[in-house]
Amino acid sequence: MTIEATLHRANGALTTLSNGRHVWNADVDRTAGSLDRAPDPHDLLDAALASCTTLTLELYIRRRQMAVTDLRVTVDRVEGKNEQGQVTYHMLRRISIEGPITDAERSRLMEIADKCPIHKLLTGQISIQSEMMSSSHPDEKTQGAGNE
Repeated sequence: MTIEATLHRANGALTTLSNGRHVWNADVDRTAGSLDRAPDPHDLLDAALASCTTLTLELYIRRRQMAVTDLRVTVDRVEGKNEQGQVTYHMLRRISIEGPITDAERSRLMEIADKCPIHKLLTGQISIQSEMMSSSHPDEKTQGAGNE
């Protein structure tokens, strides 16, 4: 899957994102020089974990026909730097499940939450490769592309 991000400089840093089926926006706040018209990239990362957890649990709850009446997932983050100056990103995921279910079912749902694909991705090894595209031919790569 490809996500394309297009900057709209006339609107601060408002960026339109598309996966070919859906369109959404990202922005930064006013202190960063934009208009705060959409979630910032950190919010989108946190939202990916919260929504994936919710959807993973909901699919399991449906399959098992559990008596869950309400499900809520929140993600808080704390950003910082460690002693070596590397960026740290701590996410605290809180899961609230309402309904007449047993303690064993609650424990199982916590296990299932960790099986969410975004949780697995974020706790696994991530690799990013960057390539500069030619501005005249977006499908062509230019020489000297760097890797991160």
